Amino acid sequence: MFVASVYVTLKASVNDPQGLTIRGGLHQLGFDSVEDVRAGKFFEIRVKEGSKSRAVKAITGMCEQLLANKVIEDYRFELQTEIG
Repeated sequence: MFVASVYVTLKASVNDPQGLTIRGGLHQLGFDSVEDVRAGKFFEIRVKEGSKSRAVKAITGMCEQLLANKVIEDYRFELQTEIG
């Protein structure tokens, strides 16, 4: 069993209104040192695959077909073997 931590974020060239709103809220709370905020999505996915290469292929397929909109978003993931 493998566990993937998947991070999906807007591409740098895409405006992030949610990030701007969060930054404004942080400034209102007194966190004036915040320069920029980019919001994104996080997924933790457990897959039962026979090898790490098959798990990487499966997670990549999930990201490209459903989890990330490749036109406006980038994705990356970390894959670990689940012990137990």
